[in-house]
Amino acid sequence: MRKLFGAEALLFMAVSILCISMAGCGAGSDVAPAPMVSVSSTQNPLVAQFTVAAACAGQAMVEFGPDTSYGRSTAWYPVPGLYERTPILVAGMKASTTYHMRSQTQCAGNTATSGDLTFTTGPLPSISFPTFTVTRPNPSLTSMENPGIELFDAIDITIPPTTDLVQAMFLDRDGSPIWYYDVGPGAYPYTVKPLPNGHILFSITQVNVPTILREVDLAGNTIREMDANSLAAKVQAAGFDFVPTEYHHDLLPLPNGHVIVLTNFTKPFNNLPGFSGTTNVIGDGIIDLDENWNPVWAWNTFDYLDVNRHPFGLPDWTHGNALLYSPGDGNIVFSMRNQSLILKIDYNNGVGSGNIVWRLGYQGDFALTASGVPTDDPTMWFSAQHFPSLISQTLPQTTLAVWDNGDSRVLDTSGATCGAAPTFIPCYSRATVFQIDESSMVANLAWDDLPGEYGLWGGSINQLANGNIEFDGNALTPPPIPTEASQVREVTQTSSPQVIWELQIPIPFFAYRCYRVPSLYPGVTWQN
Repeated sequence: MRKLFGAEALLFMAVSILCISMAGCGAGSDVAPAPMVSVSSTQNPLVAQFTVAAACAGQAMVEFGPDTSYGRSTAWYPVPGLYERTPILVAGMKASTTYHMRSQTQCAGNTATSGDLTFTTGPLPSISFPTFTVTRPNPSLTSMENPGIELFDAIDITIPPTTDLVQAMFLDRDGSPIWYYDVGPGAYPYTVKPLPNGHILFSITQVNVPTILREVDLAGNTIREMDANSLAAKVQAAGFDFVPTEYHHDLLPLPNGHVIVLTNFTKPFNNLPGFSGTTNVIGDGIIDLDENWNPVWAWNTFDYLDVNRHPFGLPDWTHGNALLYSPGDGNIVFSMRNQSLILKIDYNNGVGSGNIVWRLGYQGDFALTASGVPTDDPTMWFSAQHFPSLISQTLPQTTLAVWDNGDSRVLDTSGATCGAAPTFIPCYSRATVFQIDESSMVANLAWDDLPGEYGLWGGSINQLANGNIEFDGNALTPPPIPTEASQVREVTQTSSPQVIWELQIPIPFFAYRCYRVPSLYPGVTWQN
């Protein structure tokens, strides 16, 4: 424990005597001495450091907002007492705006509220931010809008990439940036994931530089990072049967503190049917990293799948793009865009065999129904999908939302696909909800919404807490307006979906993923 000296010691003694004389610090009292507080800036102009020094050990949080009604709060953080200083990062504020802040401290059954402080955020830096446009129905249906903020993860596909383009941020529901992280010129954040400890985890792709796994705090300070070369050395040392070359597309923080990462690597094949000579086929490797980011379990596509099934051609064989945890059995759900399949893999919380439990999709393991009616129509399945997300699970039933991009959608049993000769029938995208029954091996298309657009790649989908569905149509082809890259909508999950909220995103900010999260803090939901 840190020792107290001089004025600090005298202050602590005085407060202690005051507590005893007023019975204000013991159990059963509902009032504790107000903590000493201060606020200062950080390297992120939208983030403040609020410092709490409390008399007794307990926990503290910070309330903040544009006036003294506050309205938002951080998570609770432990405070050691004895007036030791505890810094709390306050994030979720708009640029160039004055905010009010105060702390709530709880210890030994007592609650103390600090005085009010103000903090003025700085302007956004000169790097390029998109101008978002938010529309709502008229008359407004904001009462039907789900709480929370938007996680925005963009990829700049212009050639050459735009310099100094901010592609990772959180927005309020009016489209204002309230947090951002600049991955640097010529780079993009393939994945942005909030962690249970309140940090943010990135996989970052850079031109001619190894991809990086990086954890940062809300001020943007790097907590730790590991590039793909370092991961490869660890995987080789662990004796796994492949060596990853890069992180890509997704990562999955687990409840036990592990992180599952999705990686690429190649394997040469000679004279595959339809391919003469040597083909360096690109496959996917899934690696379980423990709390220290050491590999402890691995899986690769070449061990379990037939390389001769390649509906999107070669060498980009499987093109994995999403990982999902199945809490009912501890397994992994894995989306492969170039197979138009979603797999469940026997992970079993790190002790699984790696065997494929099932394959969901066209030519997979499930019979298909639509609203409970059996169908052989292949257009009812997803194609080149992104971002399966878990809605509910009571095994053997699981309900998944899937963003159905629709590339090369199979149109009939002859194998004809959209966008191809001779018909060139246009492709289209859908938001879908599938109910999966592992006992009967039936997948039911319970709901879908065709927004009337085709999102060529990327995209995401979630069912929100109020039952609405939010989806991100990315790389719209053709775009509704020439300058639009992506469109995010919250709609009612009804037979005739109604748009509740819409976000338009300009080129070149292609929203690989954009979806709602409760707040920037674990266990906290912001209403506005």
